[in-house]
Amino acid sequence: MSLLDQLPTDVSPISVSQAGLIRLNGPARAIELNVLRVKSLQTGAYVSHFRGRGMEFDESRPYQPGDDPRSIDWRVTARSTTAYTKLFREERERPVLVLVDLRSNMHFATRGCFKSVNAANTAALIAWAAHHRGDRLGGLIFGDTSHCELKPRLGRRATLRFVHQLAEHKDWQNRDASEGSEPLMQAMSALRRVSRPGSLVVVISDFIGFNRAAQSYLSSVARHNEVLAIFMNDPMEKKLPPPGRYRIVSLEKELAIDTYAAAARHDYETEFAERSRELEVFCRRYGVHLMSMSTNDDPVAMLKVALGRRSY
Repeated sequence: MSLLDQLPTDVSPISVSQAGLIRLNGPARAIELNVLRVKSLQTGAYVSHFRGRGMEFDESRPYQPGDDPRSIDWRVTARSTTAYTKLFREERERPVLVLVDLRSNMHFATRGCFKSVNAANTAALIAWAAHHRGDRLGGLIFGDTSHCELKPRLGRRATLRFVHQLAEHKDWQNRDASEGSEPLMQAMSALRRVSRPGSLVVVISDFIGFNRAAQSYLSSVARHNEVLAIFMNDPMEKKLPPPGRYRIVSLEKELAIDTYAAAARHDYETEFAERSRELEVFCRRYGVHLMSMSTNDDPVAMLKVALGRRSY
C-alpha cells in the first residue's frame, strides 16, 4: 500500500496542508537517517557509502555473535587468540538541513501528484525522521517569489515549525514562471552560507536551471557535509505520450500539444536525458548522493529503500 493509499481521501494532489504533513510523523519512523548506504534509484545504478553522523572510536571488546564483521579490530585480533570488534561513540544532535524547491516548474504532474507535493511530503518525512533520530532540524524553502530560512533546532517544536512554513509558503499560490535560474542559484548560495561542517544536507528539486553558479555553491557545501540530492520528475518529462494531440490545462491556461513529429519527440527526450546525465555526473564528481523520485512514486517506500539499512 502506498502513501497515497494510506492518507485520507481529502488529500489534494496539487497542494499540501499542515495537518497532512504532521500525519507523516508515523510513517517517518520507518525511515533511517543513520544509514550505511544510499543507492541511486532510476538515475544511475551506482552505490555509494553514506557517512552519516560523525563516529568517534571508543574501545575494542571481544567479538560477539551478531556484531558487524566490518567492525572487527584486526590489529587487536592479530595480537590475541580472540577476535575483537570496535565500538564507536556517536556524535549527537547532528544538524540536518532540508532545502525544498517550490518554484512554478515544480507545480506540475501528469500522474500521481505535483512534483511540489511529493517534494513537500518527502521533506516532511525527512524532518520527522531527523526528529526521531534526535538531530537538529533546519531548512530552506524557496520559490519564485519568497525564500524562508530556518536555523537548525532540536525537538518536536522545530519539526512543527518546519512543516508549518512548508505548508504555508507563499509560492504554493504562485503559478507565474520564474525568470531563468536565479531563484535556484540564490537558494544554493544561501545553503552554502548557512550550512555547517558535519551536517546532513538534503536538496529536493527538479534541478531545472541548475547552472554552473548553482553547481559551484552546492559543490562547496558537499566538501564538508553529507549531501543527498532528490531529483523530482514527472513521467512525461522523460518521454512524450504516443503520437497525437493532447490538451494540457492549469487554473489559468490551456494549450494543445502535437506529438506526431518524430524529430521533435527525439529532441524532447534527449534534452531530459542530457539534463539527468549532467546532474548524475555532477553528483559523482562531488560525492553527492543522488536518487530520483517521480510524481507517481510513494515517498515513504522510496526513502525506505534508499536510506534503510541493507542486509548482507
